[in-house]
Formats: sequence, structure tokens, C-alpha cells
Amino acid sequence: MQRRMFLLASAAIAAAPWTASARSFPFSQSDAEWRATLSPDAYAVLRQNATEAAFSHPYNDETAIGLYDCAGCDTPVYSSADKFYSDSGWPAFDQAIPGRTAEGPDPVYGEMLTEVHCANCGGHLGHIFNDGPKMTTGARHCINGVALAFRAGRT
Repeated sequence: MQRRMFLLASAAIAAAPWTASARSFPFSQSDAEWRATLSPDAYAVLRQNATEAAFSHPYNDETAIGLYDCAGCDTPVYSSADKFYSDSGWPAFDQAIPGRTAEGPDPVYGEMLTEVHCANCGGHLGHIFNDGPKMTTGARHCINGVALAFRAGRT
């Protein structure tokens, strides 16, 4: 019975996946406003759950101290204090700033991943994996650089 319930629940999630865009958030704009304020690449990632190419964004190699804001609404979502080099091709953090992101299931690439999005505007930031630094949280927040705006010197 437990296996059957699991399979039914999995099928329901796959049939009607959770998406940030289907929810309401404190900051919102029309699709036309999003398109007008974001670059085409940022729009594709933040509003359409796209993924930028690996090793394509300079934030992957950024080492300065500061905060990473959501590129959609300027909410600080990650701190450089939690950033590490993962060799995955995307900026990686072991945790987000508490309360600034939210998570949900994202059925992509034939498996169920954990999506991370901005809690203020719902913008898709990336995914969370469990292969991060074991001496901290063990998580790797694999974040699209184009979904972020780095503000050096802020802590």
C-alpha cells in the first residue's frame, strides 16, 4: 500500500508539477514588464526556468566579498560567505540567506530535482543538490549567474 501511494503521489507531481510562476509573490510584474526589465537570458532563466550554459557566467569565478541579489527584484538571496567553487560550471553556495529563497520539486532531465527560487518574486534561480561541502550544510545551491546581481562590499 505504501509503494502504491508513493507511485500515485509521484505521478500527480509529474502530471502537474509545482512551479513558482503558478503562485503569487510579494513582488510581481506582468510578463511584458518582466520582458522589458530583464535581459533575454535573465528572462529565460528567471521566468521560464531555463539554465545558462556551464562556465558561461563570470560569477562562477567571483571571489569578492558581497551579496548576490535576485536579478529580478534586487532581493539579497546569497552571501559570498557561503559561496564555494564546485567545478560544476555555475556559482555554488552551501546555503541561501534565510527566508530569501523557497524550494519546490522540479521534474527535469528525467528526474525530480529541487528547484530554488526567489521568495520575493518567484524567479527561478537554479537547483539544490546534496553534494556540497560536508563540513557545512552538505548542500550545493547550483545557481544561474544571470539570475543574480552581485553587489561587492555588502555583507
